[in-house]
Amino acid sequence: MSSAADEHRRIAAGFTDRVRGAAPGTWDDPAPCADWVARDVVRHLVEWFPAFLKAGAGIDLPQGPPVDDDPVGAWTVHSDGVQALLDDPATEGRILSNPHLGELPLGQAIDMVYTSDVFMHTWDLARATGQDERLDPDKCAQLLEGMLPMDAALRTSGHYGPRVEVPQDADVQTRLLAFIGRTP
Repeated sequence: MSSAADEHRRIAAGFTDRVRGAAPGTWDDPAPCADWVARDVVRHLVEWFPAFLKAGAGIDLPQGPPVDDDPVGAWTVHSDGVQALLDDPATEGRILSNPHLGELPLGQAIDMVYTSDVFMHTWDLARATGQDERLDPDKCAQLLEGMLPMDAALRTSGHYGPRVEVPQDADVQTRLLAFIGRTP
């Protein structure tokens, strides 16, 4: 099993490829998330996670340029800041406290809550900007297996749309996307 730092490095690289590969004219194209455009996928990741870290662990991430001005720059500064945090040996001893998660080692909390979010939103950004939508099938299977038992809680959280019906024999990426409310 890879470390939280290694997993973030791998998953963030896939998202970074889609951020850098987005043609300038696609940032305002519709995204699969209701009422979002491509730049909103980046905005979501660079805005919610710093507040989560600040509240749960007292950590301030570096801030890049506004997403509206420079989505590539905003993502790069943010992603590099998260990676530096995970690569810091002192992070191993830090704890994140959250009313919904309890107390978790910081790396574990980042991996569970944030890195998986980056992974799933990679598809959203790829779809919005007309890029390669393929996701790692092993990671899809891991996330789907972990999320299935929490179906009711995930639906009531407001963070996932209604489950989309797909054929029983659909590939694991299609099943994961349908589970989180996307129409693959």
